[in-house]
Amino acid sequence: MDPQLPQTIDAYLERIGAPRPARPDAPALRELQLRHLTTVPFENLSIHLGEDIVLEEKALLDKIVAGRRGGFCYELNGAFAVLLRALGFRVTLLQARVHGDGGRLGIPYDHLALRVETDDGTGPWLADVGFGDHAERPLLLDDRTDQQDPRGTFRIARVHAEAGGDHGDVDVLRDGAPQFRLDPRPRALDDFRGGAWYHRTSPDSGFTRAPVCSRFTATGRITLSGRRLLTTVGGERHETRLEGDEEVLAAYREHFGVLLDRLPPEGGVGVEAGLSAPNG
Repeated sequence: MDPQLPQTIDAYLERIGAPRPARPDAPALRELQLRHLTTVPFENLSIHLGEDIVLEEKALLDKIVAGRRGGFCYELNGAFAVLLRALGFRVTLLQARVHGDGGRLGIPYDHLALRVETDDGTGPWLADVGFGDHAERPLLLDDRTDQQDPRGTFRIARVHAEAGGDHGDVDVLRDGAPQFRLDPRPRALDDFRGGAWYHRTSPDSGFTRAPVCSRFTATGRITLSGRRLLTTVGGERHETRLEGDEEVLAAYREHFGVLLDRLPPEGGVGVEAGLSAPNG
């Protein structure tokens, strides 16, 4: 074990404004997920700034804790898994394929999510701090009924074999719309390198199209895409066009805690991205 890990975990908890939980139970998991979602942004800035993305635990902690940055699913959920394990939770990495337009499934290892077991006899839980606009609370992984969340009604539904559910796959739905298809077999962080490479290089990936930085707020969500600042409050969206590089850099600092010395180029490969954060 890294001898610096205990201090890093303390710094991680400080980063997300969370006290160290007394025990690894379901209420603690809910609190940690919410704190993470509201403090650590979902962002793809490294792709547009030409920064390397390293799927190793120390590198992820260095970026998110010491560097006070965010990341996309592989980075956010990869780091969150390290935090949870250090606090006594039992964590398994799971791969998922994101549902796209027309029911098309994305590539294998499109998304990294977490199966989390607690010590209070509840769960297992599906925890996720890396899917953009998604559930605020962990979801009961084995529950096949509707699960109410401040961000919508979620359901985890079995995928039958004729629909491609050969390994006990399940679809995660939000308000009736499928979000991603989850494979329950355990994975390792190295398994996601191909998916991360695809999403940082392919013109077919939503992450290469435009820089996006987004996080949960108490009342909705705030997203910065290029020079457009979008806030969602109680279901109502408000857009502000930012003028000048300094105003954009200030928005990264003030709304996301991200300190940049230069702006990522606007645009990217393919068409301009929409205002919502990409998922994955």
